[in-house]
Amino acid sequence: MQHLAFCERQWALIHIEQQWEENRLTAEGRVLHERVHEAGTEARGGVVTARGLHLRSLRLGLSGIADVVEFHRAEEGEADTAPVPGREGRWRPFPVEYKRGRPKAGACDEVQLCAQAICLEEMLGVGIAGGALFYGASRRRCDVRFDGGLRKKTEELARRMHELYQARATPPAEYGKKCERCSLYDRCVPRAAGKRGAVKRYLARALRDEETEA
Repeated sequence: MQHLAFCERQWALIHIEQQWEENRLTAEGRVLHERVHEAGTEARGGVVTARGLHLRSLRLGLSGIADVVEFHRAEEGEADTAPVPGREGRWRPFPVEYKRGRPKAGACDEVQLCAQAICLEEMLGVGIAGGALFYGASRRRCDVRFDGGLRKKTEELARRMHELYQARATPPAEYGKKCERCSLYDRCVPRAAGKRGAVKRYLARALRDEETEA
């Protein structure tokens, strides 16, 4: 979902064409996620921290692995709580996604986290109001509220993802500043690929001119 929100062509290159190219940024991100997932489950105070939790949503056709889901001990009678295996009482789930860099423009990270929350809601039968993004560069958490606008965007992206996958078509390149930090830049060649439409239009005009002169 994060790839799709960032760039449809990047998502298609990875998930339809099965292409991948690692750079320093993706390598650092991969190592960070591996460390988080390997840490296992721990309990501290009133919080149980589960790492590498497998998630799925049958309604949206999504599956994945959450970096961290915190379960906060709930007060008696509190709504939107769930049991935790091996633990007494009820708990409120709170997803946390780890990112190596800094907050990005756009909502690609927020969409990924919201998709995790929607999966958890379906699996546990609860509502989840918010979660957090942890950025390694600043060593800080950014709270994310799963409001109606973010949920709508996430569900629309899920539907778009299935449309692209069923069509098995990679969208054309559209060069932008974000392309420079993409690990697939050399495979996508957005500057060259993005000019194909202009070349086709030039050829079409040239052919029309020849027909007119004839």
